[in-house]
Amino acid sequence: MQQNGGPVLLVSNGGAEDLIGAALARELRVLGIEQLRALPLVGPGEAYQGVAERVGPVLALPSGGFPFGSLSNLQADLRAGLIGTSLRQGQAALQQGSRAEQVIVIGDVYALLVGTLAARRKPGAGPRLPLTHLQPLVSRLYAEGMTLPDHLRELNALGANRFMPWEIALGRQARRVYTRDRASAGYLARRGVNAVYRGSFAMDVLPAPDDTLAPLLDGRPVLALLPGGRGDARESLPIMLATAAGCPEFQALVAWPRPWDELPELPGWSVQVQSDGLAQACAAGTRVLLLRGAFSSVLHTARLAVGTAGTASEQAAGLGVPVVAFPTHGPQYTPGFARRQARLLGAALTVVAPDPLAVTAALRALHRPQAHLHAALVGRDRIGAPGALPQIAAELLQP
Repeated sequence: MQQNGGPVLLVSNGGAEDLIGAALARELRVLGIEQLRALPLVGPGEAYQGVAERVGPVLALPSGGFPFGSLSNLQADLRAGLIGTSLRQGQAALQQGSRAEQVIVIGDVYALLVGTLAARRKPGAGPRLPLTHLQPLVSRLYAEGMTLPDHLRELNALGANRFMPWEIALGRQARRVYTRDRASAGYLARRGVNAVYRGSFAMDVLPAPDDTLAPLLDGRPVLALLPGGRGDARESLPIMLATAAGCPEFQALVAWPRPWDELPELPGWSVQVQSDGLAQACAAGTRVLLLRGAFSSVLHTARLAVGTAGTASEQAAGLGVPVVAFPTHGPQYTPGFARRQARLLGAALTVVAPDPLAVTAALRALHRPQAHLHAALVGRDRIGAPGALPQIAAELLQP
C-alpha cells in the first residue's frame, strides 16, 4: 500500500490507541518509513513522543475518553470543550490529509470518521488516500448472549457493543480493517468489509518484563492490583488494599501508572515513597508494595489480579492471569463497562460487588487449581497472541 515512503498520518483516540499507534509507527520506522505524523484525538498523545510528529489541537477530556460512559461524563466533557475542539481536530485532519500519502486509524468509529475525512483531502488536493483501520475497541464478543432488553439497558454503549451500520459503511471504504479477534473479522467480512485478524494489539504493546522485581518478592503467590490510570482509582484502590489485608496468603503488588502525588486518599494506610519507582502502603501489619514503571513485570509474576482497568485487565487475561473486577462510579469502570468486559473475557474475568469480602471470596475460588487453569485458558484464547503490528506494518508497505 505504501510504495515510496511518503508521509503517513496516524489518527488515534485514546491512551491505549495512542500506544498501539506509536508501536505501529516504530515498526514502520524499522521498515524505512520516516515521515510519520500523529493526530491524537483524546489527550496529548504522549506515546508518540520521539516516533511521530504530533499535530492538531489537544483535547483533554475529564472522562478520559469515555463521554458516553455516563451522563456526568458527557456533561463534564462538554464543559471542557468537546464540540469546539473536535471541530478543530476535523479541520486539522483535512489539512494533514493534504500532506499525507496514507492514513492509518487506530480507534473507534469516531476516529474512523476523522480518518475518512483526512483521506478524502480538501477539494482539488488530489485523489482519495489509502485508508487503513485498526479497530482495537469493538468486538463481536461484546454482544455475546445479549438480548434486546440488555441492549436497551446499555443503550449509551450500543456503538461499543456492536458494529453499527455507519461503521460498517465507513469500513467498506478502507483498504483493510484489522480487528481485535477472529470473530469480529468474520462478522465484518460477511458484510463486505475487507477485515482480517492478525493478532492481539493489546499484547503487542505489553513490554517485555525485567528482573527488577525479584529482590522484592517473598515467595507468596503474587496478587496484581490494577486500579488503572483514570479517576476510578480514587474509589477502587482503597478497596483493593483492604482486599490485600484480608488475603495474607498473597503478596499484593500495585501497578501504579501515575506520579506518586496523584495517589488517592487511602484512609487507614500509611504511604511511604522510597524512590521514583517504589512506595509502600502499611496498615495493621499489612505491607503492600506500589510500583511505577514495572507494570509488565508485575503482570508476568502474578497468579491473580484485581482490576478496574480496561487494557490492563485484558493484558492480564491474555497472559493467563485471571482477573477479579468490581464496578466503580467511573469515569471508566462503570457497571456497564464491567458487564461488557465480562462478556469479552468470559471466565477470565469475575465481576463482584465493590466490597473487599466479595473480592477476597472470588480470589480464593480462582486460586483453586482447576478454576485457575480454566480461567487462564479462556483468557489466552479470548485475547489472542501478540504479533499483529509487525505483520500489519509489513502489509502497509505492499502495493
